[in-house]
This record gives sequence, structure tokens and C-alpha cells, in this order.
Amino acid sequence: METQFLNTFVTVVDRGSMAAAARSLHITPAAVAQQIRTLERELGAPLIARSGRTVSVTEDGARILQRARDLLRSVADLRSVANENDLAGELRLGACPTALAGLLPDILSRMVATFPQINVFIKPGYSADLYRAVEAGDLDAAMVLQAPFALPKTCNWQLLREEPLVVLAPAHMVGCDPHALLREQPLIRYDRHEWGGRQADEYLRLAGIVPRERFELNALNAIAVMVDRGLGVSLVPDWAKPWPEGLNVVRIPLPQRSEPRRIGMVWSRSSVRIRLVSVLLEEGRVVLSERQR
Repeated sequence: METQFLNTFVTVVDRGSMAAAARSLHITPAAVAQQIRTLERELGAPLIARSGRTVSVTEDGARILQRARDLLRSVADLRSVANENDLAGELRLGACPTALAGLLPDILSRMVATFPQINVFIKPGYSADLYRAVEAGDLDAAMVLQAPFALPKTCNWQLLREEPLVVLAPAHMVGCDPHALLREQPLIRYDRHEWGGRQADEYLRLAGIVPRERFELNALNAIAVMVDRGLGVSLVPDWAKPWPEGLNVVRIPLPQRSEPRRIGMVWSRSSVRIRLVSVLLEEGRVVLSERQR
């Protein structure tokens, strides 16, 4: 069985049509259809249901889809292991929302430009879930918030960025005392169910500040927009850009030292794609060094 035909099947499912798969694979739609028919004959089951220009996966196709993905990934890993001088294969990477929008695009831009044979599957998610996925071997690595617990010995962690807490306020409040703002202005609270929100809550408690709570949500960009609209102030990590455009807000440092939110990479020591993880880490260090200049 040709693994290329399996790849064509997976691409058709992902792209939703023969024509889109053909463009992605740089072959003709007729060649795509021929490869699918050949694969269906070899497996003795229909895999793709055609309806006009669109296609859908059959029940038989759905049963083998994940196994086909796993097999293709294993083949890519074999190629990478056999050719130690070439970095290739698929990296399965998780990313928390802040990292996905703020850090990862620049890191991946550098990485794929230098190593075009590397493919990256990205799973968005919350940090706690992504830690579990790395530990279980479902992901090779994840860009996450530092865990408030000890990691298992099977995993490593590397700090990439620290984000101190700041008071986010409308621009006309620049120069105001941050503690006075937190006491007197309505508070748009960063969700206490999230690790960064817990740090903000702990700071308020230690500073003896009882805020006038108005909203609570887990969406930093939305919080920034709400502050811009005059709905209150917020105590949030100083997260990485990009921010929503056109905001007229200020970030006011705190008078007391606060524990920063830390973003970094967690990865499995046993991953066969450890070389790809190392490349990702190195590109991350370069990007963050350039941002600090």
C-alpha cells in the first residue's frame, strides 16, 4: 500500500474537496481521484462519498482516518530518524491562548523559514489540559503557563517570558495611584479559575484591597477593550502583543513586587521528535531576544 495514497485520502478529508486536495498536493484532481479509487480497492471499502464538487468521509473512511494519520506521522518520524542531518517530520505542539496569539506566530515563522521540511500540528487549549496531553504523549511539547505544581520526571520545562502584573486603565488615568484605582474603580477581573487570575487575586488579598467587582472573564484582549470603553480597570499580566488595535489604555506598574506570570515550553523527554523540540526552543529564544532589544 502506498503511503502517498493514504496521505491523499487524509488531505481530501481535511480540504473537503478533490480540487482543494489537488492544489495542496500539487497534482491534478484526476490523479487525486485515481489514488483514492486505488486505495479503496486495496482496502475493499469506500472511503470518500462524492456529492458534486464536495466530498465527505464514509463510515468506513472515518474508522481508518485516525490510524491513517498516525501511520503517516510514524513514516515521517522514520524519515527524520534515518536522516539525522536533515530536520524533518511533524511536531505536535500545544499552545495556550496567550502564547498562540502573541508568541507562537513569530517563532513558527522563523522555524519554517529555516527548516521547511518540518510540519507542525497545533492544538489550542488551556495550560492544565496541555500539560496532561504532553505527559500522556499525545503532544510532543506545549507552550504554556508555568504550572503551580511539580512536573513529572518524564517532562522538562524551559522559561521563555515573564509577565508581571499591571493595572490596565483608561489612558486619562495615567499617573494615578494603581492601588487607589483598584479600590475605587470598578474591577474587570481576570478569571480566578485561571492561573494568571489566581495570581491577580492573591496580589489583591496581600495588598488588602477589596475591589468593586463588575465583570469576571478569561479573555485578556476582551478585558483590554472593556477598559478602553470605560467599564473599569483590571489587574492582569502584561501579556505579549499583538493587542487589539486602536485602544487608548495605559499599563501602570504596581508599587509592590508581584509574582509574574511565566510562559514557557514543556516537553516530553522521551519524544522521538526531541530534535524538533530543540529547534523550536532555540527559535523561541531568538524571537524573545529580538523583542527585548
